[in-house]
Amino acid sequence: MEKEKQKMGLFTLIKNILGFIQNHFKAMIFLLICYLVFIAPNNVKVDNANLIRIDLSGVILESDTMLESINKASQNPNIKGVLLVVDSPGGAVAPSLEISMAIKRLSERKPVVAYAAGTMASGSYYASANADYIVANPGAMIGSIGVIMQTVNIEELAKKIGISEQIVRAGDFKEAGTIMRKWTKEERDSLQELVDDIYSLFVDDIVAARGLEKEKVNEFANARVFIAAKAKTAGLIDEVGSIEDAKEALARIADIQNPEWKEPDLIDKLSKKLASQAKSEISSLLFGVRAY
Repeated sequence: MEKEKQKMGLFTLIKNILGFIQNHFKAMIFLLICYLVFIAPNNVKVDNANLIRIDLSGVILESDTMLESINKASQNPNIKGVLLVVDSPGGAVAPSLEISMAIKRLSERKPVVAYAAGTMASGSYYASANADYIVANPGAMIGSIGVIMQTVNIEELAKKIGISEQIVRAGDFKEAGTIMRKWTKEERDSLQELVDDIYSLFVDDIVAARGLEKEKVNEFANARVFIAAKAKTAGLIDEVGSIEDAKEALARIADIQNPEWKEPDLIDKLSKKLASQAKSEISSLLFGVRAY
């Protein structure tokens, strides 16, 4: 009986989500088309923007979207400076490093100021470190310069439920990181070496970008997370302030007397707004429906 109730609750949840998509998504698309066809053409104005904002938010799992925004800003001759607004806990190593290198190339062409709006940690700090100047909200969390690799060991669980594995492999370390058993000492040592190599790369790049002393690595790169004021003391940021302070710093560094900020493309702006509304509605459904 209890299982039947749970199934009914799950069915109701799925039905509500599909109903939302059917009832609202088409309407939002219709309104978007109407806006672009009938309203947007009447609001076209000459683009005199000389500064632009790029946002880095959420977990970093890929770099393509950010790279596209960075490249557009880099190639636009009218844009004289870039504000990178960051609120991200970090993410995968490779895309974080890709964004970091792109910011470095960008800063060689025009000034970049990074602003820590909430969290600038681990991979997102790596991505931001090559900015010319970093400002952080007083309550922002900065740092977490470190590397971690973790997984679970389900060996005991697999035995209890009768699961075993069959393996054909070539290479002594092809199973390193497996979740099916405890790692051997050799496997653990190889993974530790990998983590240490990534950490050394991370630290070397941060030291170079921020002009820090590698001998004091334990003061700023022991994976500790700092509040903004202490991050400034550690040399990880340049200023504690608001986003307006970051904008003023960018205008000053870029030597812009009359800042004009580039507005997001209409489609991007509206799609983000629709996505935000959709998330809000779906969250409401998820928290509002219970399976008893």
